[in-house]
Amino acid sequence: MRGVNADTSSAAAPAPTSLRGRLAVPAGVMAAVLGAFAYVGTVDPNQPGHYPVCPLYRLTGLYCPGCGGLRGAHAFVHGDLLAALRDNAAGVAAYLAFAVVWTVWVVRAARGRSVRIELRPVPMWTLGALLLVFTVVRNLPFADWLRP
Repeated sequence: MRGVNADTSSAAAPAPTSLRGRLAVPAGVMAAVLGAFAYVGTVDPNQPGHYPVCPLYRLTGLYCPGCGGLRGAHAFVHGDLLAALRDNAAGVAAYLAFAVVWTVWVVRAARGRSVRIELRPVPMWTLGALLLVFTVVRNLPFADWLRP
C-alpha cells in the first residue's frame, strides 16, 4: 500500500489555448441554463399537472427553500420581478449570484486565467444558515409574503 497516493505518472490535460476552446464550457453551461429557463417560461408551472409537487410540501405541508422556484423562474422569465421574489426570494438571489459567478468565469477564461472558485467553510456555513433561516421564517404564520 506504500505510495498509493503518490501517483505522479498521470498529468492533467492542458487547458485549451484558443479563446473559443476556453469559452466552450461556460457557453455550454449558459446554453443549458437558458434552455431550462426557456422551458419553464413556456410550460407554466401555475397550471396543475405540468410539474411534480414538492415532496416535503406534499408530506408535511411545509415549504422548503426551493418551493415556488419554478413559479418564480416563470415570473422571472416573463419580467415580473415582484412575483418572482414573492414566489421564491432565495431563487431570485440564486439567479443573480449565478449571473455574477458566470460572468467572472467567462472573463477569467477569456483572459486565460484559472477559473477555480473555492468557497471556504465560513461562507458555506453562512449560506446554509441563511437557507435554514429562510426556510423556517417562510413557514411561520407572520411571513405570508415569503410563501409561494
